[in-house]
Amino acid sequence: MDCTIDEAKQTQLEIPFKGNVDSAKLKKALQGYSDRIPFIIVTITNNTAGGQPVSMQNLREVRSIADKYNRPVLFDSARFAENAYFIKMREDGYREKSIKDITREMFALADGMTMSAKKDGIVNMGGFIATRRQDWYEGAKGFCVQFEGYLTYGGMNGRDMNALAIGLDENTEFENLETRIRQVEYLAKKLDEYGIPYQRPAGGHAIFVDAPKMLTHIPKEEFPAQTLTVELYLEAGIRGCEIGHLLADRDPVTRENRFNGLDLLRLAIPRRVYTDNHMNVVAAALKNVYDRRESISRGVRIAWEAPLMRHFTVQLERL
Repeated sequence: MDCTIDEAKQTQLEIPFKGNVDSAKLKKALQGYSDRIPFIIVTITNNTAGGQPVSMQNLREVRSIADKYNRPVLFDSARFAENAYFIKMREDGYREKSIKDITREMFALADGMTMSAKKDGIVNMGGFIATRRQDWYEGAKGFCVQFEGYLTYGGMNGRDMNALAIGLDENTEFENLETRIRQVEYLAKKLDEYGIPYQRPAGGHAIFVDAPKMLTHIPKEEFPAQTLTVELYLEAGIRGCEIGHLLADRDPVTRENRFNGLDLLRLAIPRRVYTDNHMNVVAAALKNVYDRRESISRGVRIAWEAPLMRHFTVQLERL
């Protein structure tokens, strides 16, 4: 159940914390389905809302509601440092605090977290989970034996863990985050020049282009964001990722596709790889697609999909 605030669906609306949880929605969910809800998960930053941050005040509200209903809180933490940056820059009372201090304050509000470390950990591959709950820790140890090896030598090797330790330290420094986020802002300004709609304000790691507003002739059943992803790749070899209707998957009961969320093309920008000139090429390629949008009259259909998490392996055919 998605309890993100409704404002997140208005891509042209500019508010500072579009990734926030709607407290009323969360309470209603817990009241109506408490026996079927094992935990509350907050994604920092909120990926499906277009890489939008969650405020510290909102995290406190979620924690308070969770305590009332005796439910644990987890953070999906791949972009936690970016989230801390936006708290520092946009939320009252945090401008003078360091990213590291804000990070500690955020995680003090969670019972556990998951981390894809190749994002804000700046490593090639790997990740980890962490928890303050001893029972979860003991349970997770058992899965390490099955899937990674014994706790003392399974999973990530020592070299990669050393690199991750450095990456976490380095990427919780304000200057490092600002350099990356300013590059995202640069691309956003270029798209503004060309009139290309995206989730505003620009996020910390990516631009999320509003595909239905760009490809107005493509019905939702033909997956506008996935169609735009293909068109951009054919135009200039630029690889984006759909965060939209395909990712939303099917209703588990009716098996119908879920079309009630945003349908976005994500352009995630790797750190320390591309120059501003590369951003100019991305913007120009999107403009070219936008200029010929009237000629893109059909989208794609699903030729094959996995029964679970189809987003990563789906096979499509152009219509």
